Amino acid sequence: MDGSTDQGLQWGPFNKPLFRDPNVRDLSRVGVVDVGSNSVRLVVFDGAARSPAYFFNEKIMCALGAGLAETGCLNPEGRVRAVNAMSRFRAIADSLGIDDLYAVATAAVRDAADGPDFVEDVARTTGIKIYVIDGEEEARLSAQGVLLGWPGSYGLVCDIGGSSMELAEISEGRVGKRVTSALGPLKLRDIKGGKKGRKTVIKETVSQLKDHMGKQSDRLFLVGGSWRALARIDMDRRGYPLNVLHEYRMTARDVSKTASYIEAHDAEELRMRCGVSQARMALVPMAAEVLRSVVRSFKPRDIAISSYGIREGMLYEQMPQGLRDRDPLIEACQFAERKDARLPGFGQQLVDFVGPLFPKAPAPTKRLIQAACHLHDVSWRAHPDYRAEVCFDNATRANLGGLKHAERVFLGVALLHRYRNKREGTRFEDLYTLLSDTEVQRAEVLGKAMRLGAMLWGDMGAAPAALRWRPKKRHLEIQLSPEGTKLFGEVAEARFDSLVAALDATSEIKILR
Repeated sequence: MDGSTDQGLQWGPFNKPLFRDPNVRDLSRVGVVDVGSNSVRLVVFDGAARSPAYFFNEKIMCALGAGLAETGCLNPEGRVRAVNAMSRFRAIADSLGIDDLYAVATAAVRDAADGPDFVEDVARTTGIKIYVIDGEEEARLSAQGVLLGWPGSYGLVCDIGGSSMELAEISEGRVGKRVTSALGPLKLRDIKGGKKGRKTVIKETVSQLKDHMGKQSDRLFLVGGSWRALARIDMDRRGYPLNVLHEYRMTARDVSKTASYIEAHDAEELRMRCGVSQARMALVPMAAEVLRSVVRSFKPRDIAISSYGIREGMLYEQMPQGLRDRDPLIEACQFAERKDARLPGFGQQLVDFVGPLFPKAPAPTKRLIQAACHLHDVSWRAHPDYRAEVCFDNATRANLGGLKHAERVFLGVALLHRYRNKREGTRFEDLYTLLSDTEVQRAEVLGKAMRLGAMLWGDMGAAPAALRWRPKKRHLEIQLSPEGTKLFGEVAEARFDSLVAALDATSEIKILR
């Protein structure tokens, strides 16, 4: 960005603070446009301030960077499409009551001789001011986008666009060294000598990147549409059951196998099966060549796909440290409870009620228990016959950050059991394989405990019931106050019995006087 420092402009392209209050919980609609070398995308963020959700998300494949290496200018057809897309985005923002759209442009616009003219054309036609960022700033913002979804992450962020590829290291919530390169598929496509010529350029460039970045053998975070398309194909090759890209994990061996898988299959048939656009599929083989080289050179511990990048990094840039320090998963679940639950705030009482069943649970499990309790009632409007399935779908496929795939399924199983005793006979059974038998059983216990607890509060007053669990004796006691005794009817007792069965325990009902 013009005048940027290591910390970026004071308010970046927003020209004003988005988060004036560090205690803010909710985010008003914010529209961000990413003018990339391959696509132009509008995202409108809404929801929890620490875990912004996609209220609106639209991408137009413009290929602004196509032919740039040969002509030095933006693709003329792409320019027209990009301006038209920006005009549409402006109209959408107006219809949503969004006064300002905040736009950044990356490699193609910054490298093209007619880039400044394009920026002026967009401003004149749509009123949208585009901030053109350099490669290091692009790397930094992409890395901050990863930190928005993965607080405290460490490793190497690799962001690939159409005309460039950036690397940035992250550790302890901060962005360290970063570097940009010309390893974008649109540029690689124009290299003379075909695959052999590309291989030479890729190898030499990655070697230079390695010299600059040094040893980076922790996690490799992949940001960018070409990486996401490659991940979809990896899922297809593996027969992976959960079609969620964010936090999808691969190994170096997976990357090598999938690159060979792409070479061995008909591109059109593969893209149709995996839901990849024609324009994107044309770039995937070259992106696979780059990733193979990056993985061989840096030897990461593992590889993770991030759906968060520059756009999310722009929001993270604005967050005061107190907001950054919050857990994005818990914040998103609490927002959902405030917005959709019948009794907002009851989720925390439910956390206290089920807590005695998990006295020695590790911190990651306790975090999932808290998340589930906040989400336990947000799908109550669904038809009772389908409520359990809706809950499972919401948990496993929602736009939630800071959540591994196995953790998504854990939440899904727990919330399914919040509304249904049995999990057999659903369309989700192949997903249960992402959990161990112990994790499935623990999720069932949590779900049935929430199912019981939801029966035992008529208001937000003192708790009318408490659980006492003796794991060594495998004995569960429920203690009922006089008010709780009135609430503990036949249905509640049946739910208590179901919880006892899930624990394979003996039980006791104790009336307090």
